[in-house]
Amino acid sequence: MKRISTILILSVLSFGAWAQNSPLTSYGFRLGLTATPTFGWVKPEQGKTDGIGLGFSYGLIGDFNFAPNYSFSTALTITSINGKSTEANVLPYYAPGSAPKAYDLKYKLQYIDLPLTIKLKTVKTDGKRWYGQFGLSNSINISAKQDAVTGGAVVGDNLNVSDHIKLYRAGLIIGGGGEFDISGNTSIVAGLTFNNGFTNIVTDKARDVRSHYLALNFGVFF
Repeated sequence: MKRISTILILSVLSFGAWAQNSPLTSYGFRLGLTATPTFGWVKPEQGKTDGIGLGFSYGLIGDFNFAPNYSFSTALTITSINGKSTEANVLPYYAPGSAPKAYDLKYKLQYIDLPLTIKLKTVKTDGKRWYGQFGLSNSINISAKQDAVTGGAVVGDNLNVSDHIKLYRAGLIIGGGGEFDISGNTSIVAGLTFNNGFTNIVTDKARDVRSHYLALNFGVFF
């Protein structure tokens, strides 16, 4: 996992260095930091969602501006996606062949995320501009914990379930917000993003579970 993290970081930095010297990006490359609360939930195909889970996302953000009002926008973040559900016959708690059981679950998942999006911006007026954003999130799981209760009995307490969570998660990103200049090249970004997961996050072929989240985006470009 450390090797994957190193490769992703070097890729982003290398792309940034290329972008600053490329004639295709003469409108500029901007790098910044982000810290974002997330409100996640899981949606099982067989079962029900039982509520949202609070999480957090933090890391680097980058805009590669290829036209005055258009940018290729990406990031390198550590993102938590949490949520609660009720599902039947869940591994590793359920013994195949025994009587069916329902489990109340709390997912606590953490990913390295590398989104690939297009950002459409309005013309800047009085130091502010608005944007819309659309694209794909690419997430690699680095931690998977779970709490589980069945029949009032705790069968999993912060249990490591990495073997039962898929390594890769993909999601559709749509969002919008504003960018506000504060001094020189420094600006603050604030917005709202919906990340709609469309890949099954569990390895159990008998179950299909998707994860989604809303993010209140906050960042600073330098």
